[in-house]
Amino acid sequence: MHDFCGGRTHAEDESAAAAPAVDLAHLSRQTLGDGALALELLTIFDRQAAKFAARLSEPPRPGDGASRADLAHTLKGSARAVGAFRLGDAAEAYETALRGGDPQADLRCAALLGAIATARGEIVTLIETADAGDGASW
Repeated sequence: MHDFCGGRTHAEDESAAAAPAVDLAHLSRQTLGDGALALELLTIFDRQAAKFAARLSEPPRPGDGASRADLAHTLKGSARAVGAFRLGDAAEAYETALRGGDPQADLRCAALLGAIATARGEIVTLIETADAGDGASW
């Protein structure tokens, strides 16, 4: 069975769902191993994701598709930059659905909101763990 994110199988989806929402090795490479910078980026991303989730949770208005697609596009890039690849994929799927006039775009939006919630939950835990240990140790 394929999903909307590019033809993965159900088993591949289950494997991906078990993986962390944020690829910390990628984030470490992006920040050249600077744990404080990684935490700062995660904090900024978490705030951005919260704002985007609030906007995406609002009912779409007529003619709102392009601005919502732009929002998803921005989220796609920032998610991938911090290593939240599943979130980036969900944002891309929603953006593509909107730009292509897919009547199922609302389902893609729901999936995106779920991916945002999952990533934010993990990020909050990472930040709290780092704060309790006086810095990022992952």
